[in-house]
Amino acid sequence: MKTDDEIKRDVEEELRWDPDIDATNIAVTAKDGVVTLAGFIPSYLQKFEVEKDVKRVQGGVGVANDLEVRLPSIDQRPDPDIARDAVQALQSQLPYSCQNFKVVVRDGWITLDGEAEWNYQKEKAEISVRSVKGAKGVINAIKIAPKVAAQEIKRKIEAAFLRSAEVDAHRIQVEASDGEVVLKGTVHSWFEREQAERAAWQAPGVRKVEDRIVIQP
Repeated sequence: MKTDDEIKRDVEEELRWDPDIDATNIAVTAKDGVVTLAGFIPSYLQKFEVEKDVKRVQGGVGVANDLEVRLPSIDQRPDPDIARDAVQALQSQLPYSCQNFKVVVRDGWITLDGEAEWNYQKEKAEISVRSVKGAKGVINAIKIAPKVAAQEIKRKIEAAFLRSAEVDAHRIQVEASDGEVVLKGTVHSWFEREQAERAAWQAPGVRKVEDRIVIQP
C-alpha cells in the first residue's frame, strides 16, 4: 500500500508527463490517500484534465480539486459571446434535447438549467460547454425527471454491473427509491468505484447517486 508521500510523488510525475498540462502553478498534497490540488490553471477544461490524470494514479482514494481558473487576457471574452458559443455547442452535441436546456452566463461562469430524461444528457451538456473559450466554470443545474419505477432502475444497474469487466458486481449493493440510488459495498480502486457510479448514472430515470462504496486496495 502506498504512503501519502509516494502518492504525492506519483501524482506530480503524472502531471509533468501530460504534455497538455502546465503543472507549474499546481500544488499537490496527499493525506490518507486523498489528493488535494491547489493553485491555478489557465482554462476550465484543463481543470478536468488534471483531475483525470490524478485518478489514474494507483493508491489514491479521492480527489479534492481546488484549482482556480485564471484565464490569460487573450482568452477573456464578454458574457454574450460565451453564451452564444455555449448554445451552439449544446445544439451540436445534443440536437434532439438542447431545446430543453437554458444557458445563462455571468462573469464567465456558465449556468445550465432545464430538465433531462437521462443523466447522460445532463453530463454531455456540461462536457460540451467546458471547452467554450472564455469559460471560467460551469454550474450544472439541469434536473433529471424520473420516468422509471425504482425496482426497474435497481434491476438495470445490477445488470450493468454484471456485464462490466471493470466492476465486481458481487461486492456492491444497490438501493433505489424515487429516482435516487445508493451504492454500498467495497471495491479495489478509485477507478472501479468511479466506473460503478458511472454505470448507475447511466440507468434511465436516475436523478441522484449517493456513492457510499469504500475503497479497499
